[in-house]
Amino acid sequence: WFDSGSMPYAQWHYPFENKEKVENIWRKADFIAEGVDQTRGWFYTLHAIATMIFDDVAYKNVVSNGLVLDKNGQKMSKRLGNATDPFETLDKYGPDATRWYMISNANPWDNLKFDIDGIAEVRNKFFGTLYNTYNFFALYANLDGFNYSEPAIAAEKRPEIDRWILSELNTLIQTVDQAFTEYEPTKAARAVQNFVGENLSNWFVRLSRRRYWKGSYGEDKISAYQTLYTCLETVAKLGAPIAPFFMDRLYKDLVAVVSKDGVKISVHLTDFPVANTALIDSALEARMQKAQTISSLVLSLRQREKIKVRQPLQKIMVPVLDEVARKEIQAVSDLIKSEVNVKQIQLIDQDSGILVKQIKPDFKKLGPRFGKDMKAVAAVINQLGQDEINLLEKEGQMPIKISEKSTTLTLDDVLISSQDIEGWLVANSNGITVALDVTISETLKNEGIAREIVNRIQNLRKDSGFEVTDRIHVSLLSCELLDTAVEQNLEYIKEETLTDTLSFKVEMEQGTEISFDGIQTKLSINK
Repeated sequence: WFDSGSMPYAQWHYPFENKEKVENIWRKADFIAEGVDQTRGWFYTLHAIATMIFDDVAYKNVVSNGLVLDKNGQKMSKRLGNATDPFETLDKYGPDATRWYMISNANPWDNLKFDIDGIAEVRNKFFGTLYNTYNFFALYANLDGFNYSEPAIAAEKRPEIDRWILSELNTLIQTVDQAFTEYEPTKAARAVQNFVGENLSNWFVRLSRRRYWKGSYGEDKISAYQTLYTCLETVAKLGAPIAPFFMDRLYKDLVAVVSKDGVKISVHLTDFPVANTALIDSALEARMQKAQTISSLVLSLRQREKIKVRQPLQKIMVPVLDEVARKEIQAVSDLIKSEVNVKQIQLIDQDSGILVKQIKPDFKKLGPRFGKDMKAVAAVINQLGQDEINLLEKEGQMPIKISEKSTTLTLDDVLISSQDIEGWLVANSNGITVALDVTISETLKNEGIAREIVNRIQNLRKDSGFEVTDRIHVSLLSCELLDTAVEQNLEYIKEETLTDTLSFKVEMEQGTEISFDGIQTKLSINK
């Protein structure tokens, strides 16, 4: 223990060599990491020897590693047969996915319930999503010859969706930098993972994809490429401490063809990102968060009713608390309508009475907070009326009295839901309520059929190995339901699929059989 405790100085042959550097620079570590069993061992001897020699501590921070347990929380052992071979795991999943899973799943100082399926999930959901996002970028960037040779487009000239993702990116840089500074790698990993999955892939790329494959190579398309490139390059730098191999490959592939200043041969030779606070727009982030919440609620209602997203619906209603909330939703209404495939968004006053809200206690939260007063608090919650529920949603908390004592009730203490109304489905989350009109008119139904045909043509294009720019001729086996829907939406179908001609055939010997929504037909395409 004396040897290990003197390691910071003995490794430099102190005091016989490097005396000045040890005393002025090297003698105090920023942090050390070992298991909790070293509290009376290495952790102690390091400080003891440093105090005797320098009258100071040997390190500023200590990360005391937890144990790796099996998925049921039991200690791994050969006797129980529940041990995981680390070398087999690394061979199968790679070190980056394994490390990312372990760091993102539990703080290093907590015990980790190790589940091999969790690594597979991280590999698919995080690394797979990031890989697919890069592939999407590379496909269209190569087609258009984008190499970042154009001057960077000013933030104020970029579309709102670009300014939003760049704002989120710079907020992410702040979050990750602070997390690493405070020895919170789990927070850093989760923040990067959430950004890639929810903001970059699931929102920005999906809402922007038409900008990459449609239109001329002008300012809007260049802005789309520059924005996505910046996001991917920054994610590679932020994730490099945890996934050094994957992020280095991502970075190298990105910079291989760009004409951009500051390019290095490895991500590990670059500077860690610094947030550009001028690009952070908290109001824009709040608006987009509302759009994401509303979209998520509508999509969950569609799923509940088994209505595909390709089937257009007429309207959603959203109660608003005040004029600020009204303007925030109006500003992102086109995005919401596009994302959830509805024609209209109707904003109604919170107290209109159209939607009736219900509230009940969340006993899992109330118990730890209020203890023996839990039942009394629950009784107060059950007596709250519509105005009080609206106030709680708006403010996030409200004062209540329990046994003549004042306390605060928060939104986390309750479960708020809304009653369905005839012809509509209702859901709420994060203080936002949405009602979805699920009535499907004949016109809407035909548009849904047209969108289904577009999807089948696009799939057949891909399966046939066509280039994304190839123009095609389409033949469909005639049937009454299909013919009417296609004729009503012909221009939309042709534009979406790069179709020059679309014809109906009374008989077709060749072609791919397709069936959906009671329609059975055949589809054939050629260049």
